[in-house]
Amino acid sequence: MNSQSIPFDILLKRLQTFEFLRGLDHEILAALAKSAVWKIFAPDAVVFWEGDTEVNLYYLQYGSLKVLKTSPEGREQVLRFLDAGEIFNELGVFAKRANPATAIALEESGIWLLPRQALEDVLLAYPRTALQIMETMADRFISLVALTADLSLRTVEARFAKFLLEQAEGDVIERRRWTTQTEMASHLGTVPDVLSRVIRELTKAGIIEMDKQYIRILDREELTKRAMI
Repeated sequence: MNSQSIPFDILLKRLQTFEFLRGLDHEILAALAKSAVWKIFAPDAVVFWEGDTEVNLYYLQYGSLKVLKTSPEGREQVLRFLDAGEIFNELGVFAKRANPATAIALEESGIWLLPRQALEDVLLAYPRTALQIMETMADRFISLVALTADLSLRTVEARFAKFLLEQAEGDVIERRRWTTQTEMASHLGTVPDVLSRVIRELTKAGIIEMDKQYIRILDREELTKRAMI
């Protein structure tokens, strides 16, 4: 993990767009930006470990991460993929509890670390901001409930079809590092061999096509049916 100094005004511009900080004065946001630390994580570097106590809120400036749980047998369940512009570790920093999951960089990733103390100062001075943060955390909880429901109630084919529909821009999903079959299988709660069979069946049926760079949806109506939506 490397770090370097970059102008805080880059972060300040980003903070001004954060939903949970809306309405705060420029001076307050500037003080928050000045308290932040900038770090760069290499591919496969651990940003934080499950069980660690973390004192920072993270903002992903560029790159991508995966957030996962690991079973005692070593099996991984990817809870979220994070792209540039996302904030994470709200539970760890605001609830003052050990991290519930591990975060790993999928590619080189530049991350701002916003200290808990600086955030607490803002919350004490502006209670409305606390309510806005609670709304953000509630959205995270709803996403985890949806993931649990998918793992419990949907087949692997339905989960994969739903994943493609959610990730597609138009009818195309660009294959990045996190769209390997191994990473997608971890996110979908299955193993690569099972996912490979699903992909072959959907390809043979003319519903999708897949190459090294893209996954294309050829029959959105049928894929929606397969997703059990």
